[in-house]
Amino acid sequence: MTSRRAIHAPDAPQSKGGYAQALEVTGATRTLYVSGQIPESADGKVPEDFESQARLCWQNIGAQLRAAGMTLDNLVKATIFLSDRRYAMPNRTVRNEVLAGREIALTVIICDIFDDKWLLEIEAIAAA
Repeated sequence: MTSRRAIHAPDAPQSKGGYAQALEVTGATRTLYVSGQIPESADGKVPEDFESQARLCWQNIGAQLRAAGMTLDNLVKATIFLSDRRYAMPNRTVRNEVLAGREIALTVIICDIFDDKWLLEIEAIAAA
């Protein structure tokens, strides 16, 4: 049985926004590496606003997890690439809504994104 333990070292900065500074996973027999999921639907549509794009990226991650027989409960790490710093707080809001209290290891990077229509991209690691 897989177990998880969020680690928040008292002598390091504490997380802000509902994620674990470190996450220990024991008992896992499978690891899934999810490539960067983009804010594009299966039929090629890209929403214009950030919140819709963020939700779509998380939906696409959920689809990959389901295809592997996993759920968001199996997530252990996500890296979120934002096209602009102004999306930091909306990103946190959507992420916290989607993860619903699940603490995972997390990194957010501000960078140029492959397609100008995409405001973010999210890659993830899951364990079962």
